[in-house]
Amino acid sequence: MAKLWDKGFEPDEMIERFTVGDDRQLDMRLARYDVEGSMAHIRMLEHIGLLTADELKTLLAGLEQIRGEIEEGRFEIEEGTEDVHSQVELLLTRRLGEVGKKIHAGRSRNDQVLVDLKLFLRDELRQTAHRVRTLFDRLQELSERYRDVLMPGYTHLQVAMPSSFGLWFGAYAETLVDDMRLLAAAYDVANQNPLGSAAGYGSSFPLDRTMTTRLLGFADLNYNVVAAQMSRGKSERAAAAAVAAVAATLGRFAMDVCLYMSQNFGFVSFPDELTTGSSIMPHKKNPDVFEIMRGKCNRLQGVPNEIALLVTNLPLGYHRDLQLLKDILFPATATLAECLAMCDFMLQHIRVRENILDDARYDYLFTVEDVNRLVLQGVPFREAYRRVGEQVQAGTYRPTREVRHTHEGSIGNLCNDRIRAKMERVMERFE
Repeated sequence: MAKLWDKGFEPDEMIERFTVGDDRQLDMRLARYDVEGSMAHIRMLEHIGLLTADELKTLLAGLEQIRGEIEEGRFEIEEGTEDVHSQVELLLTRRLGEVGKKIHAGRSRNDQVLVDLKLFLRDELRQTAHRVRTLFDRLQELSERYRDVLMPGYTHLQVAMPSSFGLWFGAYAETLVDDMRLLAAAYDVANQNPLGSAAGYGSSFPLDRTMTTRLLGFADLNYNVVAAQMSRGKSERAAAAAVAAVAATLGRFAMDVCLYMSQNFGFVSFPDELTTGSSIMPHKKNPDVFEIMRGKCNRLQGVPNEIALLVTNLPLGYHRDLQLLKDILFPATATLAECLAMCDFMLQHIRVRENILDDARYDYLFTVEDVNRLVLQGVPFREAYRRVGEQVQAGTYRPTREVRHTHEGSIGNLCNDRIRAKMERVMERFE
């Protein structure tokens, strides 16, 4: 297979292996987008007179055949072929003859990979948003189901004030809304058409970039052709930041579950078949799923930094370093998808322990409640605080165990409906 840049010589085999790297495997995730981008491009070429109507019809049929092979899992990037773009053009030329070579007019491999990546990122971020929404719905359902089941709240890992499972599940649901905003922002960055920027300096062909923007469903153009090329790395960096934000929330939740499953807490549990054991301790039921989830999500925190270090201070224009972005980001999106699905699965089986606060060790959770009760009876706050504090110090404090929280977002007023409305507004940005 001749290279797209073939000028009559072949590079050294060692150079070939080093520069191509894992591109063939990684590019399989871009195959369908490469075909979609090529279909839009050749429709535009026919529109401006660089292809005849018959040539367009022939090429579209050839690309449809390749798209079918991709969907059926029969497409592969052959050994010796550099990337997915080369493979698609090779198949067209092999099957259609010289007309297959016309598909590349008016574009460079630079804007070709850019449009593939943006189409991929747009779909990947939209799918991630739907996965986050699924977990959000699960958390909200659990928040409503256990809204009246109290649990200890902690600061500094010290018993602090009463909380509830409604608050705990609901807190992570609302936090995912903020993460979703970052996903939507990354989606907006990706949802701009770079096609027609060629190698980063445009083309002398009279390309209709507005037409390809419409055909590919992009919200807008990367207008400046140099800026379009500069979006390589920026789009991936924005997506990585959003992935890391979701992962941070998920990892923190996994840490809570690991803590609350331990015997010293015992707030939640799972069926035996969803835990693991020890090779020497027969009693162990370990939270390995959440530990692996925590570890994977912690690793994802490094992805934005890895991308930043790769692209920082690169001079203007395309550089082959950017190829390595796929090797960083593609596995990250797959890992996050796996963790989101696993968390939702586990939460379908979570068991919540009730009457936790009946234990005397949690008596001091109610000190603030009793201070506030005195204040509501007319006692100045500092005096009420002193009275309860002296009882604690003297060992005479006895809690009333009454919790009366009514303001927005508190134990007695979770506002889950308003949180859901926030999520729905953010989800609209992906439509």
